[in-house]
This record gives sequence, structure tokens and C-alpha cells, in this order.
Amino acid sequence: MNKPASSCPGTTHTLREVQTSTTLRGSAWSRVVRWLREEVITSPLVPVLHPTPLRIKGLGLFTLIGHPLFWWVWSVLLPQPYENLGLRIFTSSLGLLLISNRISRQPSSALAGHVFSAVIWFELPFLFSYMYLCNGGNTAWLSSMAAMILIYYFVTDWRIATLGLAAAALLAGAVFWLWGPAVPPMTTTTLLTGAMVIFFCVSMGLLLGLSSANLRREQLNHTLTTMGIMAHELRTPLATMSLIGDALRNEARQPRNAGSDQRFEQLVIRLHSMVRTMNQQIDTQIVNAGLQRLPTHKETVTASELLRNVVRDYPYRNSRERDSVVLVLRKDFSFESSGRLFTQVINNLLKNAFRSLAAGSSSPNPGDLRIEVGVLNGSGRIFIEDQGVGIAPELQTRIFEPFFSTDYGTGHGLGLAFCQQVVQSAHGSIRVKSEPGRGALFIIELPVLT
Repeated sequence: MNKPASSCPGTTHTLREVQTSTTLRGSAWSRVVRWLREEVITSPLVPVLHPTPLRIKGLGLFTLIGHPLFWWVWSVLLPQPYENLGLRIFTSSLGLLLISNRISRQPSSALAGHVFSAVIWFELPFLFSYMYLCNGGNTAWLSSMAAMILIYYFVTDWRIATLGLAAAALLAGAVFWLWGPAVPPMTTTTLLTGAMVIFFCVSMGLLLGLSSANLRREQLNHTLTTMGIMAHELRTPLATMSLIGDALRNEARQPRNAGSDQRFEQLVIRLHSMVRTMNQQIDTQIVNAGLQRLPTHKETVTASELLRNVVRDYPYRNSRERDSVVLVLRKDFSFESSGRLFTQVINNLLKNAFRSLAAGSSSPNPGDLRIEVGVLNGSGRIFIEDQGVGIAPELQTRIFEPFFSTDYGTGHGLGLAFCQQVVQSAHGSIRVKSEPGRGALFIIELPVLT
């Protein structure tokens, strides 16, 4: 008895392959469509890249001075077949618009964007395309066209630049055909050479423009994400501070005695600790967001003193956490860095270690978090080892990447990136050794200050 064709294993396998292939093609096409929509339509236009008053005035001053200077170069110093002093003076006068305070004072305003786009379009793609045609596409103006295209993509949004080049080419061609000077037609070789050079420059301009747009969007997203993380991280200590404030108010209403004074002092110490933690968190996130660079001023930091202070002042959640920390001083050393920022580095590593310990099945015991200071082969070393859940081998190479976290519940992936940034600014290095289920060891190596 013959089996139905639909039950044939080979046929079923082929149908599945076809369905899988079709699904993959559809998924790839949908990703392409989403990418095009994001790049071309959704992303806001940026008429002026990196808008600052100084940048706008600088471009205006270059326009005002540059065009008369180039007229002298192309008509006197290195004469070209065609130059037009009136056109150069008119283009030069457009620079006054960019220099004016109304435009340069608020370079991010809509008015500044419109004026800038119009001035740059006229003096770059339109004027250069017209002059290129008037000069028969010679070597000097072909080189000028190549430079102009790249500059145009550099100063404005790639979509504005692409449309501006196309519109300028059409309008300049029409003006040249109607009112341009009588020049010999370009040879086939000149036309093809110019077309190839211009095509290459436009391609490179598009590539650079897309890369810059992606970079700006990524930086903006990272900054916004960091601000959200900062708000989230500060809510918990603020809530705790509110509870401490209530407790202080209640203590103030009670009759004074030795016990109440001690409780009052403990609450004040706790409040100061929370404020210090919040300030550290703010500094960390500001650096991660790229809103400020690491301070260039450095001081002499003593490793033992730094770690004693961190272990003493760390905002432990309970006494078991405090008792689990063991500090071992093998050999002390000093190094150059920012004591404030390096304190945040150790705090971040301790916080990660406590999270790893909390993820385990049992409460932390004395010695579960070990900090050791020593000198080996002329380099100062700080070891921070925990007996927590560990880190998978495939994740260890990525934990220092910004926004990568193995703690998907509460981690934001910026703590270790910040640690690496601070350690490297001190000309040191940080690495991790870990096995799943057997804890993690973070090793900081620093040049010893002699």
C-alpha cells in the first residue's frame, strides 16, 4: 500500500526547509524595512551638526572671507577658465547671516537651522556645481567638488545633504544651460572621470553620515538610559532617608536619656552614609553618561587607608554583610589616582560581590568576601574575592562593556565599565577570574608610586 505523499519524510523535511527559509527572508526584510524607517523617517533631522555659537560664527566668517580669497586665487594666482566676482561677493555676504547674533546665539533653534541650511546649500552644492560646469569639469574644480561633497555631509544631516546635492545639481544645470558662459562641451573621458569621483565622494559621505547619525543616536540613548538609571538608583536611598527622618523626629520627641542619644547618633551616622552613597552614585552615572570627563587632577592614594575607609563606611544592609568582609594587608603601596573615584570603584565591586553572595542559597559567613592588598613583581595589587554564584566563562569577556549586565533584575551594566575607566585612568588594569558556583576574583593591578 502506497503512503500519501504528505507523509514522506523527505517531502516533510523539504517543506520545513522552504518554510524556514521563507521565514528567515521575511524576518531579514522586515529588519531592513525597520532600519530604513528608523534612519530615513523616524530619526529627527539635524540641520546643524554639533551646533555651537562659535561653530556657526566660524563658518560664517569663513564664508565672508573665503569666497573673495578664492576669487583671487582662481582669477589671479591660478587662473581658471571662468570666475565671477559678483557671484563670489553675493555668496560672501551670506556669511553675515551666520555671524549675526540672532542666528549664532541660538544655533539649535528652528530659525538658525533654516538659515544655516539655505546658506550652506547655496555656497556649497549649488555654487560648486555651477562653477564645475562653467569650468568644463577641469581638475581644479573636480577636486573642489570632491572636497565640497565631504564637507557638506560633515556639517549637516546626511538626508539634507543627499537631497541638497541632487537639487543643486538639477538647478545648477538648468542655470548653466540658460545663462551660463559658452564653454566647449566636456569630453566623454572628463564626464566619466567626474562622475566616478563624485559618485565615490557621495558614497563615502553617505557612509560617514550614517555612521555619525548612529553614533549620535547611541550616545543620546546611553545618556537617557543613564539618567533613568540614576533616578532609579536614587529612589531607594531617598526612601530610606525619609524613614530615617521620621525616626529622628520621633526620637526628638522622646525624653532624653543615654539610650536615646545613642540611637539618635546612630541614625545621624546612617543618614550621612546614605547621603555619601547618593553622591557617589550621582558621580558614577555622570561619568558613565559622558557628561564629564574623569578629573585630570590626581593625588597620592594609599591602598590600605583607602580600603579601610571603604570597609568601614560601606552601607551594609545588615550585620551579617559587615561580618562577612575580611581585609588582609600583605604589603601596602601607594598609587596616583582620584581617591574619591577609586572609593567608588571598590564600592561597586563590593556591591557586586554582595549581590553574588545574596544570589546563593545561604547567608554570608565571615570570610565570604575577602579583600587583599599586596605587591607582586613591582605592581600593586588589590584582590576582591567572593564565594558567590560566580560568572559564566562566556560572560567574563563582556562584563566590562557599558550596559552589559549579568544581573537582569537590578543590574544596569555601568558599574564595572566605570571601574575599568577609573582604573585605566590610573594606568592600571582590572580583570576577573571566576567559575560558576565558585565565586569570582577581581584583580586590580596598579603602578606603585615610589
